[in-house]
Amino acid sequence: MGFNDIAGAVNEPGELPWELVALYFSVALAVAFLLGKRGGGLRAFNTLDLIYIGIGSAFAVAWEFYIAGFLDRFIPSNPFVDVGFWGRIIIVFIVAALVRKVGVGMLTLFIFDALSDEFHYGWGGEPMYFIYETFTYGLFVDLMIAATGGRIFGLPSFAPSSTKPPTQNIQKDTMQSVEEDTPTLSTSITKLTFIVGAIEGAIIGTLWAFPDPVFYDGFFGPFINAGVANWGHIYYHLYAHIPGAAIAGVIGAIIAIFVARAVGS
Repeated sequence: MGFNDIAGAVNEPGELPWELVALYFSVALAVAFLLGKRGGGLRAFNTLDLIYIGIGSAFAVAWEFYIAGFLDRFIPSNPFVDVGFWGRIIIVFIVAALVRKVGVGMLTLFIFDALSDEFHYGWGGEPMYFIYETFTYGLFVDLMIAATGGRIFGLPSFAPSSTKPPTQNIQKDTMQSVEEDTPTLSTSITKLTFIVGAIEGAIIGTLWAFPDPVFYDGFFGPFINAGVANWGHIYYHLYAHIPGAAIAGVIGAIIAIFVARAVGS
């Protein structure tokens, strides 16, 4: 007996204890919220943010299930190369660099999962896949945004800034006031920005290698399908995914820095 093709099995051989998984989600969400509130990364989305998130989510689906699906025909099948997954990392990193607010990762992955269900998988197993995608891949990105106070990948602010003209001696300092009121752009990208971005990208990319083998194969798969968790396969899957995911994270962070600067976000 189950709901929406979810068996609800919690005692399958090798399956992670559900209490441990629930503890992870609770602690990780609390840490992201507290760090975001303290560091300034916890802010409301505006219309432009939602546009970036929507476009990024849609393109991630198009890439992973259609473009990468075509490219995979020319790549020998092996556990070390995952073009679709690597592309998703890069796309999500670009969205995160454009928005830079806690919640962008989770919302992007939530929409990605919804579109994936609509156009590829079907809706069986929900809402477990929403929980899985949102609070693993998406949350890892948001934790980095929270930890860096909204300056993920070492990005400075490219938004126009201006200062108000002085309230005294206005006529005397007219030219100075005009100059001070002129918007300026802070586009100071240095070598350090790319170094910090590459390190953070590698960290998030490495973390992204864990959910599929550990969380899905170790808990969500057995929970939904009442299957056995094979930890030999899980370890092999994990070790095979880490190098490529880390490299994709570095590439994604560097591309995200260039895109954020070009857009002026």
